[in-house]
Amino acid sequence: MALREGCRTSQAVPGVIALLISDVDGTLVTNNKQLTRPTVQAVQALSDAGVAFAITSSRPPMGLRMLIAPLGITTPVAAFNGGLIVSPDRFEPIEGKPLPADVARRSIAFLTHRHIDIWFDTDQDWLVLDRNGPYVDLEVLTIASAPTPVSTFDHPLTIDRGYKIVGVSQDFDALAQCERDLSGELGPSATVARSQPYYLDITHPEANKGNVVRVLSRLLSIPPHAIATIGDGRNDVAMFGASGLAIAMGNADQQVKAQAQFVSASNEEDGFAFAIKQWVLPRAPPRR
Repeated sequence: MALREGCRTSQAVPGVIALLISDVDGTLVTNNKQLTRPTVQAVQALSDAGVAFAITSSRPPMGLRMLIAPLGITTPVAAFNGGLIVSPDRFEPIEGKPLPADVARRSIAFLTHRHIDIWFDTDQDWLVLDRNGPYVDLEVLTIASAPTPVSTFDHPLTIDRGYKIVGVSQDFDALAQCERDLSGELGPSATVARSQPYYLDITHPEANKGNVVRVLSRLLSIPPHAIATIGDGRNDVAMFGASGLAIAMGNADQQVKAQAQFVSASNEEDGFAFAIKQWVLPRAPPRR
């Protein structure tokens, strides 16, 4: 199983954890997008111990519905890396930060020039130019929803409603270069980060998982130092830095692991459940 790899930052491990915020893909679910029994039991153990549980993901809201009932989630749900916060019962918007239209157009032009496939997510729809493009079928499996093929994204009813643009490629090195170059080109006008080696997410500048920690801290009245975060992707690093306790999954790359205080087992080895038992439950609020 996992080994404690020591403190990765100068931040001290907190005494009490009142909220755990978890990434979904590569963390909470297996590679075939399933919740395991130990994961469900671990979330129940958090509730029993008085620790709140929340999820954040690059997925759209519709791609997170299937997790609510099995995990008994009652906290706000952070979709699009925090670009859209919705209620866990009716999925009604609480806060939203759509991508500015001019930034969306610049991002689309950049990715088109680099010959990168493009997906466009609004608050309700997943739009694609090529239904048979790479990873489309994987995304259908992941979010349990089919895309809507379109001929262009540059329509007023579309471009003004974008919450996330995704660059998709089987050339991981090319996409990594796109991440660096587009981030430099857009600067503070957008958040540009890969959620997977094959997905490059472009969102509102405040739509990042670090801001998820701050928003949930405010909405739930829990200070950041009493919040733990767990994830495996580069887009999870922002929430690591904003929370009191950061845990990386064993399947994360070394750069992600280096930003966490602890490293668990992989998502295929019930690393989420292991992390809860090892590092979160021992820091649950004291019983009264």
